[in-house]
Amino acid sequence: MSKKTEPAPNFEETLAELEKLVANLEQGDLSLDESLSGFKHGIELTRQCQTALDNAQQTIEILTNTQDEDTLRPFDPDA
Repeated sequence: MSKKTEPAPNFEETLAELEKLVANLEQGDLSLDESLSGFKHGIELTRQCQTALDNAQQTIEILTNTQDEDTLRPFDPDA
């Protein structure tokens, strides 16, 4: 049996989850372990958001580079 991999959440979903996590951490009602776990998860979410933004920026740069249209190539987010 093969495992199904879930698609990565989109930027908006990840950002919303990060905002909710930050709000929970800011309330100060969590234990130290819960806060640390939340902080670690927040770092992961931040990295996912930053990767999505970097990929979007690269795509825009590729699409708007009019100086050398002969060198345009398809964007590969895994590159």
